[in-house]
Amino acid sequence: MKRGDILLIGLIVVIAMAFLVPRWIFGDLSENNHNNNPLVANIKVDGKLVRSVELTEEEQIIEIETEDGLNILKVHDYGIEMIEADCPDQLCLTFGFVQRNGGTIVCLPHKMIVEIEGASGEGDEIDAVVK
Repeated sequence: MKRGDILLIGLIVVIAMAFLVPRWIFGDLSENNHNNNPLVANIKVDGKLVRSVELTEEEQIIEIETEDGLNILKVHDYGIEMIEADCPDQLCLTFGFVQRNGGTIVCLPHKMIVEIEGASGEGDEIDAVVK
């Protein structure tokens, strides 16, 4: 290796450390800022609000029983997921863990929808413009 190669490698390592060290020291402040604005999951059956649940880190089990059937939701780690349903197609279980503003879980046979909403105005801005 030549002297120039060693200097180039050293420069790359210093630049990489400049980006990584603050993250190690201060932690993930961005994630903490998002968790200070609690999200709410609005559970609607047949278009009517049945229950609103704040998404917290603690585990909660929510049972929603309608004339069409039973759905069981689990709140944990600032998100929500459907863990059990007695509908025939079981598609609502494939939505997985939802934790972002605007996320939804839908169970069509039971006419149920779970929508996540954040603080007013959060997530309402334009992400990108394509021409």
